[in-house]
Amino acid sequence: MGWKETYWFLKPTAVCFGFVCIISVRLCSGDLRYSIPEEMRRGAVVGKITQDLGIDSKSLSARKPRLDFEGSKRYCDVNPQSGELTVNERIDREALCGQKLSCAIHFDFFLESPLELLRITLEIQDINDNAPKFRNEAINLEIQESAHKGSRFSIDEAHDPDVGINAVQSYTLSSSENFVLAVHTSADQGKYAEIVLENELDREKQDRLSLVLSAYDGGSPRRTGTVVINVRVLDTNDNMPIFTHALYEVSVPENTALHSVLVQVSANDADEGANGEVAYEFSYIPPDAESLFSIDQKTGEIKVQGEIDFEESSSYELRVKAKDGAGQAATCKVIIKILDMNDNSPVIIIKSLNTPVPEDLPPGSEVGIIYVQDKDSTANGKIRCSTGQNSPLKLVPSVKNHFTLVTVTHLDRESQSEYNITITASDEGSPPLSSSKTLHLSVADVNDNPPVFEEQSYSAHVKENNKAGSSVCRVAARDPDWRQNGTVVYSLSPSDVSGAPVSSFVSINGDTGVLHAVRSFDYEQLKSFKVLVLARDNGSPPLSSNVSVSVWISDENDNSPQILYPSPEGHSFMTEMVPKAAQSGSLVSKVIAVDADSGQNAWLSYHMVKATEPGLFTIGEHSGEIRTQRDISESDHMKQNLVLSVRDNGQPSLSVTCTVYLLISDNLAELPELKDMSYEESSSKLTFYLIIALVSVSTFFLTFIIIVLAVRFCHRRKSRLLFDGAVAIPSAYLPPNYAEVEGAGTLRSSYNYDAYLTTGSRTSDFKFITSYSDRTLPADLTLKKTHASVEDMEGFDGAGNDSQVWHFTS
Repeated sequence: MGWKETYWFLKPTAVCFGFVCIISVRLCSGDLRYSIPEEMRRGAVVGKITQDLGIDSKSLSARKPRLDFEGSKRYCDVNPQSGELTVNERIDREALCGQKLSCAIHFDFFLESPLELLRITLEIQDINDNAPKFRNEAINLEIQESAHKGSRFSIDEAHDPDVGINAVQSYTLSSSENFVLAVHTSADQGKYAEIVLENELDREKQDRLSLVLSAYDGGSPRRTGTVVINVRVLDTNDNMPIFTHALYEVSVPENTALHSVLVQVSANDADEGANGEVAYEFSYIPPDAESLFSIDQKTGEIKVQGEIDFEESSSYELRVKAKDGAGQAATCKVIIKILDMNDNSPVIIIKSLNTPVPEDLPPGSEVGIIYVQDKDSTANGKIRCSTGQNSPLKLVPSVKNHFTLVTVTHLDRESQSEYNITITASDEGSPPLSSSKTLHLSVADVNDNPPVFEEQSYSAHVKENNKAGSSVCRVAARDPDWRQNGTVVYSLSPSDVSGAPVSSFVSINGDTGVLHAVRSFDYEQLKSFKVLVLARDNGSPPLSSNVSVSVWISDENDNSPQILYPSPEGHSFMTEMVPKAAQSGSLVSKVIAVDADSGQNAWLSYHMVKATEPGLFTIGEHSGEIRTQRDISESDHMKQNLVLSVRDNGQPSLSVTCTVYLLISDNLAELPELKDMSYEESSSKLTFYLIIALVSVSTFFLTFIIIVLAVRFCHRRKSRLLFDGAVAIPSAYLPPNYAEVEGAGTLRSSYNYDAYLTTGSRTSDFKFITSYSDRTLPADLTLKKTHASVEDMEGFDGAGNDSQVWHFTS
């Protein structure tokens, strides 16, 4: 601060004092020291810290400057933009330091990033803002008329809280014929006055006198205090009280109990009677001590009447006056020193705390600054500070009771997102005092966890013929991260299913993970497929994982049985010939049927719906074999019509019917009757059907021969025969997608038949089959072509022509 600004705070008449009170700044051992006069106005600039420390004003605000005072009052403040140190509260040197010649305020200047602490000392210079003041408005003296010329009578000194030149410098006494003023200087009392008897008193002339004593300080302007001295002239009292000690010193611990006796002063008066009775009182006591100490007027005991606190003041200076009955008095000084006790627990102050902290913060990172304050001194004010066990933070000592909070280990928000850290501070007093404070530390999330599916793989079962858009299954992935880092979005990984994109089969809800069918599935076309589901979080960068979903399509009974032999009713007209000599249990024919479904939906059962002669023929429920139930008799009709039903085992069951035409005859001469029967049943279309059947049989036989040769060439021994019309049909001719279920009515390779075809007969298509065995035969078959004579075909070909015989053997 320049001279002109300094001069603004001084009175115009105090130019010389202004040179002493000029605000000065100096840097000493890394600390700052300023000197200012007391009673400066609020907002007045003490100094510019940035200039004194050489710190850039722009970087000062970023380092969060602040001032720390040990008391509750903040006498100064700092502007973080300009770096100016300004007065924040009224500074009264007398209230701070009393009569001490040197008065200073100490506080800390604190900067962060990096941490820096400077000690600032603010020296308070005294100004003449207090006038001398006497303890009492009037002083009453009783003087014996026998007092000799030159007798001295002490007067209560005036007290001025100011120091130095501003304290009491002189006294003056109003004009008097009997008394003159004598001013003395003492190391203990400073300037004090006595009135000296210049002319002897005569009570008979004047028994009362009134004098005015004025006290002046040396300030500019000079201030004055006055007191009236009332003198009463008495008879002779030639002795005054005398203290046994001029100075009493005592040391007492703070927090001494009330009414405790600290010290007892004693004065003796050689006079007798009332002139020798001494009474004690304080001639001066500091304002802040008036409520702490009292004196017994008779015994001179100084007692405690208030709470003594070392942190408020470490010593008190009192003056005690002993006055006899005649009014003569003597004074002594009492110094009471206060001993510090460990009566203040440490106070923990959070200076800085960065919360929440990211979970990827490396160990040893700084997250906060702690300051611990203890008002006690010496060992009672030494602090030890620590955190609890298993704490993620530790305290590292820094400058003057400051501790830095640093991380000990890596933090994991998914394991623990919040910490309550208890900081304990204890002093080294006896017994030690301690305090604790709990910090709440939050851990901020970092995207360090990919989504994890609840299962390693998923399986879904969907019934065929499902509706498009129906739910297939739900996948679920969990991400322990927080908010967008833990938000999972699902998608399908691009792939093909049977040559088509997987997206044409299923879709997935990105939020819920539910897979939906895009189309209706057909078990007979597609039995299963796999989908790869991708789960990705919304972190930056995003993390992902995938899982395989196997979709299995379940079969439903949506296909009716299909009869391969004989052709279903209405499609063809075919007749089986049964010899009249057939006995009970003879195999007559076999119904061959398949079902495109699978499992129990393809389990077929055969049933007799209607028969010309009930009880003559029966059909195997699972084999489809038509057998005679009893021996054929002469009374049985030649033409037998059987209506058969084939049902599957699904729910609900599906069925189909067919008609088998049987002719009971051993003589081919009965063919006209057969023809008549065929015409009755099939009307005029029979010829057309027989032509088609003949062409079909011829084509089938040619194909069958090629297949058998190919099978034998490839060493494939297991073939299945299907019969259409009057021939056996190999299993290679089964319609695609049809199941073969043993004992369920599908094709079996365990039967062997001979087929006899005739030429030149009246009917275009007539067959007669016999079985080598009524029971199961081996499935390995060969095809042989032989010529049968007329004798071999006796009763079958009335014309006696040779016939070709296709013989199936195993």
